[in-house]
Amino acid sequence: MICVSIAEKTAEDCIRTLEDIEFGEVRIDALIKPSEAEVKRIFNSHKNLIATCRTKEIKDSERKNLLKTAIECGAKFVDIEAEATDDYKNEISGFAQRKECKIIISYHNYEKTPVKAELDQIVQWCFDSGADIAKIACMINGPADNARLLGLLDSKRKLVIIGMGEKGRVTRIVAPLLGSVFTFASSRKGRETAPGQIEIEELENIFKVLKYE
Repeated sequence: MICVSIAEKTAEDCIRTLEDIEFGEVRIDALIKPSEAEVKRIFNSHKNLIATCRTKEIKDSERKNLLKTAIECGAKFVDIEAEATDDYKNEISGFAQRKECKIIISYHNYEKTPVKAELDQIVQWCFDSGADIAKIACMINGPADNARLLGLLDSKRKLVIIGMGEKGRVTRIVAPLLGSVFTFASSRKGRETAPGQIEIEELENIFKVLKYE
């Protein structure tokens, strides 16, 4: 399954981009003026969405309100950073559970892929934090990083595995074939939300060749 990550500046642009998308992630933090009203417009327009709000420029109290608004409007998933405080994670995850919204606890490392023992600890940390799905996204600096990251999929737990950077692009194709719950794509070239992200049309064509659905 492909999730299209969307980081548009206005609700109108988000809604327009979502029109032909089956499953998407909305980066609320990308909005010029993120507000509960804008979030309601977006999440009332589409019911198969991940609500994500990462920026440190927005106060946690405001981020919580924005995410709760998305959940209230029917977001299918909410993404919470692993490094967030326990109080923050518990408040959002508790609200999500009451609304039957699945919880993604995500870890991002934009510099490297940690060693295997550390990756295992990070995965456990995500699930200990209340994850329904653990998302592990790491920068790939060489082939061994890809192999180590993909090795996490030898698990019965629900994981999303992403190798970032040009050298990690292969994980965005291979990970779903090996059990990653989904992979991320951009809506079009130039609209990537992470290094190495592949355009959805290109990724869909690759999966057609591989006969993967």
